[in-house]
Amino acid sequence: MALTYNQISAITEKKFIPKMVDNIFDSNPLLQRFKKGDVYTSVDGGTEIIQPLNYAQNSSGGWYSGAETLSTQDNEVLTAASYSWKQHYDNISILRSDELKNSGGPAILKFVQQKIKIAEMSGQDRMGTGLYNAGSDSKAIAGLRSIVSTSNTVGGIAQGTYSWWQAQVDSTTTTLSIAAMNSRFSACRIGADKPTVITCGSTLWDLYYNLLQPQQRFQDAETAKGGFSGLMFNGCPVIDDSHAPASHMFFLNEKYLHLYYHKDENFRFEPFQKPVNQNAKIAKIYWMGAFGTSNARMQGALTAITA
Repeated sequence: MALTYNQISAITEKKFIPKMVDNIFDSNPLLQRFKKGDVYTSVDGGTEIIQPLNYAQNSSGGWYSGAETLSTQDNEVLTAASYSWKQHYDNISILRSDELKNSGGPAILKFVQQKIKIAEMSGQDRMGTGLYNAGSDSKAIAGLRSIVSTSNTVGGIAQGTYSWWQAQVDSTTTTLSIAAMNSRFSACRIGADKPTVITCGSTLWDLYYNLLQPQQRFQDAETAKGGFSGLMFNGCPVIDDSHAPASHMFFLNEKYLHLYYHKDENFRFEPFQKPVNQNAKIAKIYWMGAFGTSNARMQGALTAITA
């Protein structure tokens, strides 16, 4: 007896979709880290995502002596970044002709699983690319090339106007060296608060690998466990991410990065339906969220490395 599409939808949602979400996050090392850490953040709703920021010290305080008059003046120390929601979807479409060719319960379920795999791979690529979006695709989440900057508007705040919102960017160094990396790492460091991950593409990862003495090539165990290549720099994993732009190396403090998602639209599965003007049945997977930072100055990058 052939399965109905209500049955296929129920099986897909319970058995296939959770695995697909896992695979999407495990598709590249940065998404994998975000999933395991505190970067992936649930949001209830709202017209925008509001991230409170502390950008100044309280000036009404200090040392005093005896009965000296104390200041009661208030000064503005708080503001907020606001991030717009971005929406993503993937189709799972089954043509009537394919349904007939794969008739029968086990056959159609296997076919649906293959279609989910295609949707999964597409989602992997778009999510991974979105994390490095430079702002050229306004419908996508704002990526690291937009956030880790000195001149963009991030979360509604102009980096060119407010220096405290600028990232630590070196756009002139063209040759990768330990000294150049250490300079960016130090620029992103305040006391014990320092970068937690360094990401780059394969070319720069290979360049860094060749800079190290064989005995210095310590592997990051967690990254390696996930099936990705990982070296260490100043105790921080350096990971090879295929979605990273060729000339960029990012020095990221994940404590201040946030991949927000709506709690009711976190890879939500919409069951199979038949369009009135197509001989097919289509299901969809929806995600809504944003990518942002709560402290841009703790992020850095080398952006012009060629050798």
